[in-house]
Amino acid sequence: MSDKPQARKRQPEYVRQQLLSSAARLAVEKGPASVTVSAVAEAAGVTKGGFFHHFPSKQALVEGLFDEVIRQLDHDIDQFIAVDSLDYGCFSRAYIRTVFLDSHTENSWAVLSFTLGSDTQLTRKWDSWLANRLEQHQHTDSDPQLEVARLASDGLWFSSLLHRVRTTELFPHMEQRLVAMTLTAAG
Repeated sequence: MSDKPQARKRQPEYVRQQLLSSAARLAVEKGPASVTVSAVAEAAGVTKGGFFHHFPSKQALVEGLFDEVIRQLDHDIDQFIAVDSLDYGCFSRAYIRTVFLDSHTENSWAVLSFTLGSDTQLTRKWDSWLANRLEQHQHTDSDPQLEVARLASDGLWFSSLLHRVRTTELFPHMEQRLVAMTLTAAG
């Protein structure tokens, strides 16, 4: 048996995900100012050198958070669209349902708010993502009523971040009302 310490298996993707998760958790629980290189590295259980191995700067981490949230949103939206039997408004319904998801959405949308609020380049990236999704679903989701429903869900998301509207009795019924707006064309 060797006297050398056993080397830990490198798991770069796991460490990267830990850094992203730690940054998201800090942003949600303690606010955007708490997301520092030192705090994220400590929360993830890595050194600052480990942090910089995965992200050359805090800005790169913020961009990584944004990309991760968009990847998750795309996944969730596509899952909802796949089981939707009605073409008209399918993207809008999926978008709304994603806003109201309980499992991860509050954190995802809070992280999205943090990243968008910190960088106009990311705001442009969000605008581009949304424009691409709307272009992809132009034949099903171009009705102005659908845009109103999506914007209302955005407003509820933002309000929930500021005022904790999710705890009111009204919030659970809003998803049903917004989805109902997407079921028939405005007449």
